[in-house]
Amino acid sequence: MKDNQMLKSIIESLVFISGDGLTPGEIARNLEESEDHIRLILDTLADDYHERDGGIQLKEASGKYRFITSSQTFPFIQKFIAQKKKDTLSKTTLEVLSIIAYKQPITAAEIDDIRGANSRSQVSALIARNLVKPMGQKEAPGRPTLYGTTKEFLEYFGISRLADLPSPKEIKEMDFSDL
Repeated sequence: MKDNQMLKSIIESLVFISGDGLTPGEIARNLEESEDHIRLILDTLADDYHERDGGIQLKEASGKYRFITSSQTFPFIQKFIAQKKKDTLSKTTLEVLSIIAYKQPITAAEIDDIRGANSRSQVSALIARNLVKPMGQKEAPGRPTLYGTTKEFLEYFGISRLADLPSPKEIKEMDFSDL
C-alpha cells in the first residue's frame, strides 16, 4: 500500500504523460488501488492546482482527468504557438539550408544550379534567421557572395560542429517514411 503523497505523485505523472487523459478506473487498475480512492486523490490534486491558480489545471471531462492550461494564459499560448509555427522551416528553405551546410562556402547561383530553381528568397530567410551568413566573395567574375552556416545553425540542429552532420550515405540509409 502506497501512502497518499506517493500516490498523488504517481497519479500526477501518469496523467501528465497520458496526453489524452485517464479515467480513475484506468489508474486504479494500473496501481492496484480502489477506484474510489484514486478518484479522491484526483479530486484533491485538482483542488491543489485550482488553489495554486497557476497556468496548469487538472480537470475532469467525459470521465477522464487531464491537464489543461488555464483560460487566463490562452492569449499568451496562442501567441507562442503562432511564433513557433512561424519559426519552423519550410521544406524548400530546409533544402537550401542543407545545400549550404554540405557545400559551403557556396554562391546563390551554385545553390540555384543544384536545385534547378531560384533560391534567393530562401537564402534571405535563412540570413534573417541567422542560420546562414555571407562568408566573403568568390574569386570569379562579378565576385558573387559566398554563404555558409552560423553558430546558430549548429545550435538549431543540436550539433557541435559541421563534422557532426550525417554523411550523404547515412542520409540515404535513413527512414523518412514517418514524415
